[in-house]
Amino acid sequence: MNTAELRELIKQELPQLVHTDPEIQELILRLSRQEFAPKQQTEDRFDRLFAKLERDTETSNRRWEEQNRKWEEDNRKWEEDNRKWEENNRKWYENQAELRRMREESEKQWKEHREESERQRKEQREESERQRKEQREESEHKWKQHREETEQEAKAHREEFDRVHEEIMAMNRKHDRTVGALGARWGLSSEKAFRDALASVLEKNFDIKVLNVTEYDDLGTVFGRPDQIELDVIIVNGTLILMELKSSIDKAGMYIFERKARFYEQRHDRKASRLIVISPMIDARARQVGERLGIEMFGDSVLVESLENI
Repeated sequence: MNTAELRELIKQELPQLVHTDPEIQELILRLSRQEFAPKQQTEDRFDRLFAKLERDTETSNRRWEEQNRKWEEDNRKWEEDNRKWEENNRKWYENQAELRRMREESEKQWKEHREESERQRKEQREESERQRKEQREESEHKWKQHREETEQEAKAHREEFDRVHEEIMAMNRKHDRTVGALGARWGLSSEKAFRDALASVLEKNFDIKVLNVTEYDDLGTVFGRPDQIELDVIIVNGTLILMELKSSIDKAGMYIFERKARFYEQRHDRKASRLIVISPMIDARARQVGERLGIEMFGDSVLVESLENI
């Protein structure tokens, strides 16, 4: 028989043997004493346990009574706080009602103020619009009047300008006829004849004296060899002006005039304020040279305008 079969047999037979066999009973008691206390000892232990439980119960009761007393005190305080809270709550509602009343009153006053302000702004806008309209109408009237006056003045200026322009054109035509008449009368076939005719026109129309000066260049400064030098000279109020009056002039002629002018200035130790070439026919290359050398160049069409301030 193995251990498992033996254990199973003991489970089946032991209960019956405990009730019928004294030896088995003694064996079991002996074995149980090793693991469990005796009855008296167990009863003493239970008595001590019950005494301890009783003491703990009394302690708990005292604590419970103390806690209950504290709860009653706390409850009394809570009721007092609750009464105060209800009082504060009542005051809060009263304050809220007062605030609502004040807010309603303030809103009413603000609404009245806003309506009054809006009415005043509307009146101000209407007044400002009326003033702007009056100012605009007055400005338009003044502008219309000013424009009419300006147009009248402009018309008068145009008429005056047309009249002056016609007079200038008539004077130009007169000068052109004068020079043309001189050419037809004397037959300006030579440079000298043209020069004399143009000088005569200048003297008659501008009340200036054109002097034809002849100098001898013994060092050959102008032409590279000794020769006579001719220049037209105008002296007005102490101002020296050197001129070249020619029917036509080219690039070489412009250089020669500049050298003749410098020769005259050096010979007489006097600086000319202006160098002027008057010719109806100025070569394009000669004009470039004249601009580079600072020589003033005029044709017949601008003769009057250019010499009025001499």
